[in-house]
Amino acid sequence: MAGAGAPTSPAEADALRTEIQLRYAAAALAAGSAESTGCCGDANFGSGLYSDTEAGQVPSAALAASLGCGNPTAVADLQAGQTVLDLGSGGGIDVILSARRVGPTGFAYGLDMTDEMLALARRNASDAGVTNVEFLHGNIEQIPLPDSSVDVIISNCVVNLSLDKPAVFAEMFRVLRRGGRVGVSDVVAEDRLSATDRARRGDFVCCIAGALSQGEYADQLRTAGFADVEITFTHSVADGMHGAIVRATKQT
Repeated sequence: MAGAGAPTSPAEADALRTEIQLRYAAAALAAGSAESTGCCGDANFGSGLYSDTEAGQVPSAALAASLGCGNPTAVADLQAGQTVLDLGSGGGIDVILSARRVGPTGFAYGLDMTDEMLALARRNASDAGVTNVEFLHGNIEQIPLPDSSVDVIISNCVVNLSLDKPAVFAEMFRVLRRGGRVGVSDVVAEDRLSATDRARRGDFVCCIAGALSQGEYADQLRTAGFADVEITFTHSVADGMHGAIVRATKQT
């Protein structure tokens, strides 16, 4: 299963990818001049999910561009010297926070498909004075990094936007080193909700219709090879749908 609410034809898939890119390109362009209103104007998403201390460690434009449904850096247990990859890095807030946590002997990559977000993230990292970062252009279904090259993968409300989630999980497993960890924030549905139910609660671009259920998410991670899978709901974003923390490890 690619995910709830996924398009059924190549033309629909292309149209949806374009819609997603336009949505986040517009968010990047607006970030420098307006406060973030979260994903599609929802207060359950965005900069309010970061502590005041964390907000003070990043440029205001990085905070304004945050459209996530959680705070993956708060649960990723990052250590000095580690290499971190943020899938769908947006304006760079989680990459900047990660770079500070892993320190000068560590490194943080950000991956995004939107040129405008990449440009914003690079400016934000420069303004923040962090140098142990690199922002890569690409899709999370085809990560442009070698096998076994990162220690921790984070992401903030982006996996639900993928049109091929099994490919995302397979790529995550590929680029993680043995013993590597996943610490992802995402929108996840209760198992009682069908794909049709999820689509009724919101559209794909606003992070709702494309969400997996808790059981689907866990099953797909295990199919990709992950162990120690944990999915913990943190707050409601719609009836039967939640912001969640997703954890898993690569043991082999």
